[in-house]
Amino acid sequence: MNQNRWLTVLGLVLLVSMLFVVGCGGQHTAADTTPDEGGENGSDEALIEAASIMIGGSDSEVNVVTRLAEEFMIANPHVSIAVTGGGSGVGISSLIDGDIDIANSSRPMKDEEMENLKANQGDDAYAVIFAVDGVAVVVNENNPVSELTVDQVGAIYRGEITNWSDLGGDDLPITLNGRQSTSGTYVFFMELVVKADYSPQMRNLPGTSDIVEAVAGDIGGIGYAAIGYADRDGVKALSIAKDTGSQAYDPTVLENVTSGDYPLTRPLYQYITGKPGGALLEFFLFETTEVGQKIVLEEGFYPITEANKEFNKKALQ
Repeated sequence: MNQNRWLTVLGLVLLVSMLFVVGCGGQHTAADTTPDEGGENGSDEALIEAASIMIGGSDSEVNVVTRLAEEFMIANPHVSIAVTGGGSGVGISSLIDGDIDIANSSRPMKDEEMENLKANQGDDAYAVIFAVDGVAVVVNENNPVSELTVDQVGAIYRGEITNWSDLGGDDLPITLNGRQSTSGTYVFFMELVVKADYSPQMRNLPGTSDIVEAVAGDIGGIGYAAIGYADRDGVKALSIAKDTGSQAYDPTVLENVTSGDYPLTRPLYQYITGKPGGALLEFFLFETTEVGQKIVLEEGFYPITEANKEFNKKALQ
């Protein structure tokens, strides 16, 4: 092949290559520069900076918050959220120490904890209520007892009632299952129901799932758990009456909890240091939207009330 012909062929090859690159490059650039219009939650990715968020604390909240975080990250893939449990006390301590960004807590922060946070981090604690929980009293599904009063449950956990026959059940010893003292549910249940020290016979288990599993495997077992855990195989939630003569209410019925008729109802909190902004604010807003509240329902908890929304204004407005 002579030199002129070779140069002509080479020129044609280069021309075709350039056209191919330009064509591919134009498609790739268009795809990369098209702004994300947001997911179901209506968030616009372009408005939220990339961030990494650490959340820890309440074992009652860990599953529902994990699900909320997963859905938020699908719509906002540049935001990374890690969620761990350990108990409300652990989460609050970690927030005070600056080790996490959000503390899940099934109880309000204590005054001394807020003071320690301000001293250590130089800013105030802000809180958001993202769900409502009915703390369920669970027994083995084969236990014939179906309802109790708050006083009866308290007497069981104080060790004053030790056999199911005293409550209309079988002649069977009651096995007490509860949480460790770092749990917000441990504190809530002790203050509202037990109103004294727990019986030394209570088994202090590290997680809510451990309580449910223990009760499912023991026909004489009793435990307390966030309502999201009450539909597990092998256990049933008891209907609870405020006192003798009052109607007992089933916590698995939405209206019983949101109306306040079920006596063991509580808000679920999340605490941060300082007023939220950026990805933290967007995550909180997502949790309280219709989409977020639907997830709360799907995970076995209940939507926030108008009073809860009013509470949230301090942090979210």
